Amino acid sequence: MTVLMLRKRPVLEATSVLLAVFLVLLPGAHAHADDQTASVAPGEKVAQFDADDTYDPFADYSEFDEAQEEEADINFFRHGRFVTLGFQGGLRGFTQGLSRIYTSAPAFGLFLSYFFDLRFALQFSFNTSNHSLNVTSGSQVASGSVSMTDFSVDLKYYINTQNVTKGLAKFNPYGIAGFSRVDRTVTIDGLDGFGKEGAMGFDIGAGIELPMMRNKMFFGAQAMYQMINFQDKNSEIVFANGQHTGQYPNGDSYTLLGIIGVNF
Repeated sequence: MTVLMLRKRPVLEATSVLLAVFLVLLPGAHAHADDQTASVAPGEKVAQFDADDTYDPFADYSEFDEAQEEEADINFFRHGRFVTLGFQGGLRGFTQGLSRIYTSAPAFGLFLSYFFDLRFALQFSFNTSNHSLNVTSGSQVASGSVSMTDFSVDLKYYINTQNVTKGLAKFNPYGIAGFSRVDRTVTIDGLDGFGKEGAMGFDIGAGIELPMMRNKMFFGAQAMYQMINFQDKNSEIVFANGQHTGQYPNGDSYTLLGIIGVNF
């Protein structure tokens, strides 16, 4: 029995040595041992692998949006509006020489606004008005009518009202600016035919909106100044017999409108 045990001991020792050599040469064995040593060392932290930190090329794009952008999108879909369709009506007037030639008159039209977010919207609008024309020079008087129509493309910006009082915040103030195509048709009493001219205009204005029916509709008011550059704005008006009037059709247009709109 003693002889048998002596024979087995060299075999066990050889097996233990081979196993130790195998573990040393095994890839990653040193790193595993170092990790264990680092984890034991006091005051040190070891980086750990987290499967959630890996990049997934098949993940939805929304998973990589910033938190503020996601919050803005959620707020827009919950409280915003996509399209507004409405009617606007009020008064159109003129400045400088046009105010002495054309009378102020009612103006009305339609508009459509497309919202990019809670602050910005693109507005398409059409307005028309019909004015009386009167030019006097001495004993001669020329009268008639003037039809003004304009198609406008404007950008609206709604002012952030978070830092104002609650009473003012509900009015939704905004600024508006853009460009217009303005057509003017003039008819003179006693003369056959008419004259028509078109020009480009620049719009700038401001307004307010008072929501109702849980923001499904709103009432509003808007003031707009329209700079128009007609070709004859610096040409003196002369009668057919050659008599000078000393009046020039220069000046711009402005509108004061009430608005009612429906939100979609």
